[in-house]
Amino acid sequence: MAEHFHAIVVGGGHNGLVTAAYLAGAGRRVLVLEARELVGGCAVTEEVWPGYKVSTASYLSSLMQQKVIDDLELKKFGYIVDAKDPAFFSPFPDGQHLFMWQDRKKTLEEIAKFSKKDAEAYPKYEAFLERLAVVVESLLLVTPPDFPPTVWDLPDYLKLLGKMRGLSNRDIVSLVKIFTQSAADLLDEWFESEQVKVTLATDGVIGANGGPRSPGTAYILMHHCMGGVNGQRGLWGFVRGGMGGVSNAIADSARARSVVIRTNAPVAKITTANGRANGVVLESGEEIRAGVIASGLDPKRTFLKLVDEKEMPPDFVEGIRRFKVEGTSLKMNLALRGRPSFKALPGDGPQHGATMHICPSVEYVERAWDDAKYGRPSRNPLIEMTMPTMYDSSLAPEGHHIMGIFLQYAPYTLKDTTWEAEREPYSQRVIEVIEEYCPGFKDLIVHRQTLSPWDLEQRFGIAGGNIFHGEMSLDQMFVMRPLAGWAKYRTPVRGLYLCGSGAHPGGGVMGAPGHNCAREILKDT
Repeated sequence: MAEHFHAIVVGGGHNGLVTAAYLAGAGRRVLVLEARELVGGCAVTEEVWPGYKVSTASYLSSLMQQKVIDDLELKKFGYIVDAKDPAFFSPFPDGQHLFMWQDRKKTLEEIAKFSKKDAEAYPKYEAFLERLAVVVESLLLVTPPDFPPTVWDLPDYLKLLGKMRGLSNRDIVSLVKIFTQSAADLLDEWFESEQVKVTLATDGVIGANGGPRSPGTAYILMHHCMGGVNGQRGLWGFVRGGMGGVSNAIADSARARSVVIRTNAPVAKITTANGRANGVVLESGEEIRAGVIASGLDPKRTFLKLVDEKEMPPDFVEGIRRFKVEGTSLKMNLALRGRPSFKALPGDGPQHGATMHICPSVEYVERAWDDAKYGRPSRNPLIEMTMPTMYDSSLAPEGHHIMGIFLQYAPYTLKDTTWEAEREPYSQRVIEVIEEYCPGFKDLIVHRQTLSPWDLEQRFGIAGGNIFHGEMSLDQMFVMRPLAGWAKYRTPVRGLYLCGSGAHPGGGVMGAPGHNCAREILKDT
């Protein structure tokens, strides 16, 4: 006799696993179907080369919701995060460098090397962002109201306004501005030092389809300033065992609640009857029935690949077709036989435990974006480098290190060429840029893996290789994610829900979309 399930979750990414765990905790019988050989989606640890355990896609943790951590008892299942300290290290071509530390006093001393005025402004800037971030964070676990609103939606909108009670009129104006202005404009209001501004501006463009002067990047900057590690706000950290440590902890919590997880089980189709989802068909031809289907896949793959378009309104289908998903982020993973030595700070030191930036000015980053706008990978890209082995030596053989490189900009669609043709020459160019700051860097490389947005799409099944399952622009956020009128995790197909990062509140390893979707499913069933 076939096993009966109340719900099937399509995709074993961290959000899908969160949805499954919550549903099982409420007594539902749940099946998770993952296409790959391991769960986690983009939050995985893979032994890419013998002895080297690599966080192949996502690489840092901060946004994971404390409520999810507590509800699913993730620490009991091995979830441990080591906070980065220092947070950032920026070397500059003139031989200077800037650290940002957990210790504010040390950070202010570093900033004062470049501008005493900026050192005085920095605590006020942090307090400013904190006030706004608290309001935005309070919306992460909220189901967005319908938009455009009807009279019946007014109570929901009044609740949203109530969350702004602690803000001054000036802060409310600032909140509106931060959703629309550029990261560069925001930072220009606060600081004068180019070194300080570019170090902070990187958070405004990581994963974004825009440069530091593009409208809306100020929100991306604030998005990356939310969350925290071990109860300390604003920190980012390395998950013990790599990013798979997040997903494996959630999966183990789900299994403890009797969730059935199947890997190597790609879904070919979501089936329907009388306008309602009623099961799935695997690529193997196997059919499985359930009254609820939750998709952790991105909106394009969910609605344009798995669901018969005739089951959805034409305007919904057209809206999903227009949903912007093309990514511009490239991930390079390296196995190193030692630590790089920077011209600006030679030898071993705390810099290797930080996010190491190569981006000397805001103009440099904007020019990198100019390349990408016209279908070219940035000749001089913004490069973020991290070495998780500085915190967890078990990830590599003794004396060796893992380095993750996250790069802007590498557009999904290239002009007059393909990523199959450009992957190798561009990888060499990236290493050349790093070599300019770290002489001898190329001699440290034992192994290399390069994942362009096209490669990310092929490997992880994310449309356009977009790490957020869709751009996090104002027209694709909150009540507009993925489309206006469809932001409540429900879809035009009854019984079919969206639980991945293509739903509110968007991308990042946070578990919020999975948590919120499970809540709405339980309301309905």
